[in-house]
Amino acid sequence: MIYMINYIKLLGLIFGVVVMNVLLFSPGFIGLEFGGGAFTTALSVTFLFGSVMTLFYGSYTLLFRQPVVLPVKNIETHEDYVEALSFYRRIKVLEEDITLGLSQLSRMKKKKETLLNVLNQRFDPGELSYKKFASVTLEVEKLLYLNIRSVLNRLNVFDEAEYASLMKSKSATLPQKLFQEKTKVYNDYLSYVKSSLHTNEEILLKLDQLMLEISRLDSFESGDIEQMPCMQEIDQLIKHTKLYRQ
Repeated sequence: MIYMINYIKLLGLIFGVVVMNVLLFSPGFIGLEFGGGAFTTALSVTFLFGSVMTLFYGSYTLLFRQPVVLPVKNIETHEDYVEALSFYRRIKVLEEDITLGLSQLSRMKKKKETLLNVLNQRFDPGELSYKKFASVTLEVEKLLYLNIRSVLNRLNVFDEAEYASLMKSKSATLPQKLFQEKTKVYNDYLSYVKSSLHTNEEILLKLDQLMLEISRLDSFESGDIEQMPCMQEIDQLIKHTKLYRQ
């Protein structure tokens, strides 16, 4: 995703440079040329050199320069989470997990929008029923982002090079006990990431079930909302996960 965006940005940069040069050197516009006076020639060379350098630097920045990981403490928006998680796609052993995490972020955003749209169609925003359903939706969203944030904290200290070296050596150069302890540490990293993503899958499933239950209801009192099986399951999931994170 990030690479596709960078390619689009590069195409936009190329288009912008081409348009600028057309305006600068076209006789119908500014009309700079190399065969005119010394000042005009120097200006033409300067603009042309600047255009080339802009394309070279832009290409390097967008396609070849290694991305810088976004500090977890600075993550605020959905786009921030996508950018931060995408950085770790380079870790081969976690590539599938990172892809799943990015998918979860995309699905969470879509499901939230769909659920709020359903609520807007069925309730008035001022109704207590609307507020209760909307509130639990936001709580679930926060929980999913909390899990992703926890994953990012683990990934930030995961040493891919050391892990690869450890797996390659297979205890050949380390005492067996030390090898087992180091292996356990890295396995704990991987297990935590997978566990957090599995919890997110539960969260997304509960949102699907909630939408289904809302669509089945013809009429109900706001006091009945807490008794809905899915609402109770979501409440338990939120409490359990928050307790586990403490």
